Amino acid sequence: MYELTVRSEFEAAHKIKNYPGKCARLHGHNWIVEIVVKGSELNELGILVDFKILKSELNKVLEELDHQYLNELKIFAEKEPTAENIAKIIFEKLSCSEIFNGAAKLSAVKVFESPKSCVIYYPD
Repeated sequence: MYELTVRSEFEAAHKIKNYPGKCARLHGHNWIVEIVVKGSELNELGILVDFKILKSELNKVLEELDHQYLNELKIFAEKEPTAENIAKIIFEKLSCSEIFNGAAKLSAVKVFESPKSCVIYYPD
């Protein structure tokens, strides 16, 4: 079994309504996102999935979030833009990519809202 990880980032603002502290106010993060892909079958070049392709697919999803006020996005109409919800949304959007219909499977999404705080989303 092979496990690949790629990392990218986006910048965005949000606030967490009814949060009992500073996060209830508008603030921003330089979010870092890592995706983990697993599989055991390599192609003829000895590659599970080209890192370049993984980064490109991740960046397509992150473009929708980059330099946005997350609370105003339709995807957060019924949920708060917490790191947990962001990780799950990224997972759901990425898992629809055709690159995960073969030997490689999206395993997890890790979202850092600061260098010391992150969440990892795994599907049920």
